[in-house]
Amino acid sequence: MYNNKKFLAIIPARSGSKGLKDKNIKELNRKPMIAYSIEAALKSKVFDYIIVSTDSKKYAEISQEYGANVPFLRPDNLSNDEASSIDVIEHTILELEKRGQIFDYFMLLQPTSPLRTKEDILESIKLVFEKKANSIVSVCETEHSPLWCNILDEKLNLDNFLNKDLVGRRQALPTYYRLNGAIYLSKIDYFIKCRDFYKEKSYAYIMDKKNSIDIDDIIDFKIAKALLNDKDK
Repeated sequence: MYNNKKFLAIIPARSGSKGLKDKNIKELNRKPMIAYSIEAALKSKVFDYIIVSTDSKKYAEISQEYGANVPFLRPDNLSNDEASSIDVIEHTILELEKRGQIFDYFMLLQPTSPLRTKEDILESIKLVFEKKANSIVSVCETEHSPLWCNILDEKLNLDNFLNKDLVGRRQALPTYYRLNGAIYLSKIDYFIKCRDFYKEKSYAYIMDKKNSIDIDDIIDFKIAKALLNDKDK
């Protein structure tokens, strides 16, 4: 119980990823990747219940070993490439309600953000009350300004690739932010009604870039490993 509200942590962990095989449980510095999200949630001491949504008994056993709950497995229709996070969240919330477990807020913690900290979790929750927000989503600064980007045609032609009126000195460019995938926090009644995080009264929680790595491929994995090694020194 936090601020007289009940908080649910949802950690989605579908098996069978294609880009990086079994990435959610791939060993990262002597621990399965999913363990980092479970441990951050536990360390925050803010969640009344931490659940892993998975289709895999193996993933479930690993998750339970690190302190999460897995009271049911995800159905097949929510375990393929077409299944959306929105559907997974809704299924998890409704299944828990059937079991008499009711919460005021939930936070989606993707296992592919292993450098997210308990401080990030707590600061985003603090922000939801400060802003009287319906939802909070984590972002970080972009690595490069989108003003330096454009599409290329089949001839690789660079004519007018940049808008000279918008691109000037790097120091004068506006700061752009991107979603980093680490934290999605929402009031449950708002989410069930809108099935969205961005409808109204949604605010950004700005995270440090070094905590914002989102592991999708082997390069991301190696970067995360190096950053964790640096933290351990």
